[in-house]
Amino acid sequence: MTRQELNREINRKRSCLCVGLDTAPVSFEVNKRIIDQTAPYAVAFKPNTAFYEAAGWEGWRCLEQTVNYLRTAWPDHFLIADAKRGDIGNTAREYARTFFERMDFDAVTLSPYMGYDSVAPFLEYKNKWVILLALTSNPSATDFQLFPGTGDKPLFRQVIDTANTWADNNRIMYVAGATRPEMLCSVREAAPDRFLLIPGIGAQGGSLEKVMQYGKTADGDLLLHVSRAIVQSEQGPAEAARLFAESMVRFFS
Repeated sequence: MTRQELNREINRKRSCLCVGLDTAPVSFEVNKRIIDQTAPYAVAFKPNTAFYEAAGWEGWRCLEQTVNYLRTAWPDHFLIADAKRGDIGNTAREYARTFFERMDFDAVTLSPYMGYDSVAPFLEYKNKWVILLALTSNPSATDFQLFPGTGDKPLFRQVIDTANTWADNNRIMYVAGATRPEMLCSVREAAPDRFLLIPGIGAQGGSLEKVMQYGKTADGDLLLHVSRAIVQSEQGPAEAARLFAESMVRFFS
């Protein structure tokens, strides 16, 4: 799926919602129910692979079933493997095969700490995306990501500036946490026409209004990830997803 195609779907639905499939214990039937209830309001789904890996071969089977179901029942949705891999050489190449060949994900999250060598094997897949950790939503992100480097730019800015040279805006997007909305302007300045995947809305307390204000471009270029606040909602996933999507409508002309 290209940037243009994903933005077209976002603007058609007037929603940037990305639903996290982070259930424990993992269950295909549970995933299927969540998907069917939330897909009308979402443009993307993002399983966190840790939950599936922890369940052994049954977990991997569940993940494969989930991806296959999404591809057949809801083919217009963008699929993200939240794996946060970060290695080089043959190891990175096998990770890429796992998520782009064995399982037909559109994108995978990566840590860019080891540099281009850790990302290049994924970029060999011409119609796939990498999503690089830049400014994350966890409290201790400040331990490294705000550390000043060359030209006094914080590390997350240097990550974006460098990675922008690796591939175009149809191949690389960035993670930028909703819990630091005051820094989204800096992220957007560094990546004016790149997609941002924004965690931290919902259970982590990030402001949807500020994220839409500072993160959304005229085209869209934004995926807002919500997991617990939908999957574990007392209202049920369908109603929770509807309310999140409804709250985004006013930001689309």
